Amino acid sequence: MGWFIGIGAVVLIILVWYISTLNSLNHAVVKIDEAKSGIDVALTKRFDSLTKLLDVTKGFAEHEARVISESVKFRKGMSVPQMTEAASQMSDAFTRINALAEAYPQLTSAPVFGNLQREIVDVEEHLQAARRLYNSNVSSYNMMIVTFPTSIVANGRGMTKREFFEAEAAKRSDVKMQF
Repeated sequence: MGWFIGIGAVVLIILVWYISTLNSLNHAVVKIDEAKSGIDVALTKRFDSLTKLLDVTKGFAEHEARVISESVKFRKGMSVPQMTEAASQMSDAFTRINALAEAYPQLTSAPVFGNLQREIVDVEEHLQAARRLYNSNVSSYNMMIVTFPTSIVANGRGMTKREFFEAEAAKRSDVKMQF
């Protein structure tokens, strides 16, 4: 009778260990999937934010360049009718600029470009953090499945090493932003 209790206790301990180990491995897999999703979120944010902010920055830069160009034309040697027309156009342009400035008093190109630079840094830091979290979770999982005795459970369940996140060769170079 004592042997049956002893064998039952050993079987129970092995069963509890097996279930606990399997739960730990499954937990690690979920953490990897969650971290991978974080990379997708960061990539989406990067694309959406930078595309929209770049478009706004380009538009504002083009607007300022047009205003400056118009004011340069005004100063060049023009006939009186041309000067009158240019003065009218400049007046219209300045009215639009003043309306814009009243609505957005801080609106100038330097802050717009500054915002673009800050957003680029923020988005890239967020993406790097997501990649580091993913690789950290993959590292923990990979170590678990090759370490004895956890490797017994992992091999029995067909669990294999996960690949670390590595940027594609084309994406390792710096992003070119053209205005």
